[in-house]
Amino acid sequence: MISSFRDRQFAIFLLTGGLAALVNFGSRMLYSLAMPFSPAIILAYLTGMVTAFILAKIFVFKDSAQSTGQSFFRFTVVNVAAVAQTWAVSMVLVKSLPLWGVEQFVPEIAHGVGVIVPVFTSFLGHKYWSFR
Repeated sequence: MISSFRDRQFAIFLLTGGLAALVNFGSRMLYSLAMPFSPAIILAYLTGMVTAFILAKIFVFKDSAQSTGQSFFRFTVVNVAAVAQTWAVSMVLVKSLPLWGVEQFVPEIAHGVGVIVPVFTSFLGHKYWSFR
């Protein structure tokens, strides 16, 4: 399983996922202008997820034998677990960071760490299930 993280496919996944994470992170800032932090995280995650699916389908898992619809359904299931991880980490950190003396960019730091956490579990889920 560790060898899955040592190939070109994972490197491309990181690049496309990084772009989707930027979409996620940036859209959360925009959503936060109109709503509280917690729902903004969820909407931003969905925005990033659609971006990630399109990029993964085109650049990472282009040899998938599954239909686009089946891949999208499975991609969504994997991302339900990932959004739960992202939300939980973000919410814990947004409350904990001030207690640890962090005073600036608390929502940004909390959300940034939350977005990074599910990278490895998502890659394995997508490689072996969503786009197999």
